[in-house]
Amino acid sequence: MELLKRRILEEGRVLSDQVLSVNTFLNHGVDPSLIAAMGRTFAERFRDLNVTRVLTIESSGIAIAYATAIELGVPLVFARRRKALMNEGEYFSERVPSFTKGIVTDIVISRELLKPDDRILFIDDFIANGDAARGLIRIVERSGATLVGAGIAIEKAFQPGGSYLRELGLPVLSLARIASLADGQVRFAED
Repeated sequence: MELLKRRILEEGRVLSDQVLSVNTFLNHGVDPSLIAAMGRTFAERFRDLNVTRVLTIESSGIAIAYATAIELGVPLVFARRRKALMNEGEYFSERVPSFTKGIVTDIVISRELLKPDDRILFIDDFIANGDAARGLIRIVERSGATLVGAGIAIEKAFQPGGSYLRELGLPVLSLARIASLADGQVRFAED
């Protein structure tokens, strides 16, 4: 997606050879026009998969997942990054490390939000090592639902997360694939 790539080059800040900040338009401040365009792009790509729910993790993936869910006309479910006050057994839970935050957290989804006949589209802002995606996939599997695809705004192609999703046989659409952040420069992977 050329619009996203242009914004990354114009406003993204390379913080290290592993970390890109896109706070001004995606993770902290949100550009609604860009988010809406991303939602339309994901919906166009995955519309024929009969998605029944869009799934993401709080918080940075919510805006993009919401825009995608609106375009597809389906509900959005997001995994919370902590246990809410609820009875054990009423939710699915997985421990996942966060590459960017450098911590391990629990992600939780209420059992009433995922049903065995659901066809799930996973949407997120970044994929690096794929740990959050792995945790969500385990939750989807335990719910009996089917993961039918993954849409990622920014894939760090030099880390294994995107490849992991593709190796599962999932259709994956990454709107911007970054090959390297070395020397403070964003270099995109060939599509």
